Amino acid sequence: MIVPGAVFGVVGALAAFPLRLAAREVERRHAELRRGVTRRTTHVVFGRVLLAKVAKTGDAEIERRARGERAAGRTLISENGFLRLLGLMKAPEASSLARQSLIDQSRLAGDDLDMLSLFDAFEHDGEPYSFRDLILAKKYAGLIASGATWGAIVRSVHRSGPVTSLTAKSLNLGSQYGRPDAIYLDDGTSELDGQLLFDLGSSEDDTLEELFAEAEAAEEEERHDDAAALYQRCLAIDPKDAIAAFNRANCLRGAGRVAEAAHDYARAIKLDPGFVEAWFNLAGLMSDEGKVASARRHLHKAIALDNAYADPVFNLARLEFDAGNFTEARRLWARYLELDAESEWARLAQKGIQFVDLHMVGERDVRA
Repeated sequence: MIVPGAVFGVVGALAAFPLRLAAREVERRHAELRRGVTRRTTHVVFGRVLLAKVAKTGDAEIERRARGERAAGRTLISENGFLRLLGLMKAPEASSLARQSLIDQSRLAGDDLDMLSLFDAFEHDGEPYSFRDLILAKKYAGLIASGATWGAIVRSVHRSGPVTSLTAKSLNLGSQYGRPDAIYLDDGTSELDGQLLFDLGSSEDDTLEELFAEAEAAEEEERHDDAAALYQRCLAIDPKDAIAAFNRANCLRGAGRVAEAAHDYARAIKLDPGFVEAWFNLAGLMSDEGKVASARRHLHKAIALDNAYADPVFNLARLEFDAGNFTEARRLWARYLELDAESEWARLAQKGIQFVDLHMVGERDVRA
């Protein structure tokens, strides 16, 4: 069920359904769907095209991303699970097998089970699982024991049709047939080579998803100008994409193109007034340019939108300290420590409070 007010972020493209149509269905239920993840995101959908994107570099980045999103308290959803929430895919029959029971009976590691579930290698995308899922889990556990990875399994099984069709078949690791990177059915004559073939529904969707992925890769490699140009092409296709505008602004800032970056942060905010990271980053840009009053306003807005966002609290404290507003700086640093008591920034906040306290003691001594 899609809860009104929920914000869904998509990591990777959807393999089975165009994102624009999914967004329309989500909005019809008074929720939001966006590419990427922001602080407002409540649910993260992992599209299966992500598997093709990292096929050559390994799956550690996907695992890291999944752990990070879980740690942030977001709900992770597989592509099939998302389509079921939208009523665009029929739900499997009711089942009753708990996650731990599936682990105990199949001897499949919990982390592998979670990743296989996240990429729809089972009939169900989460507990309760079915008896068919248990059969598949035992097969996957055997493959992993032979040296396969969850990623290789997922890439292979989605080439074979419905995953439940594999319950009656024997799966073998390719090393038995001279191909260590492949998984075979039964006698080795049918190869599941792990190369995903997707149909996203339209050339426009293909182009946009490919451009966005290319832009993200360029951004990660700090090729700021290239990434900015690619995000601009994304915005030409979808002018309402606040995250593309925000990402482009970050790239422009990295390239030293300050005026253009400020314009795109403002554009992201116009498209999504609740985009707290855009308010925060625009404040940082204004602060770097010496526009303190503007930076202060933007930081206050970020805090008003998300009072659990520690970063703008710290930066506002620093601005107030630099302006000589020590009492306000101390209050803000104390608030920051309520949100973050462990990081290096927390230690700096503690030092700031200590400095203000000593300053105030010194002033009292002078007055006395």
